[in-house]
Amino acid sequence: MISGICLGNIGVDCQDAARLQDFYAALLGWEKCELYECLAVRSQDGVVFLFDPARDYDYVRPVWPEMPGRQQKQMHFDFQVDDLAAAVAQAIEFGAVKAENQYGGEHFVTFFDPEGHPFCLCAK
Repeated sequence: MISGICLGNIGVDCQDAARLQDFYAALLGWEKCELYECLAVRSQDGVVFLFDPARDYDYVRPVWPEMPGRQQKQMHFDFQVDDLAAAVAQAIEFGAVKAENQYGGEHFVTFFDPEGHPFCLCAK
């Protein structure tokens, strides 16, 4: 292990950084901020999601489940919640889209954020 190593920031590629910042701030209750010339959200514990807008390439939304020849997901967040049903309703209210394909039974629900990145809400 590298002495003193810890998780710093999580970079999320996107087309519309402001839209993702608003979405994740609402979903997680994290503070909106700007770091390294990127819009971001930060937890009270210091975890940061940096939203890096496509500047020199065309952002391609991932598909899930994965399909040959299509842009695959490059990350997948699992967020644990106390009340899964209530969290599902709130996520939809904030702009999440429930995935057509669900594999988690009563344990987790898969969504897409406004830029198409999959994430799950998971029962604790």
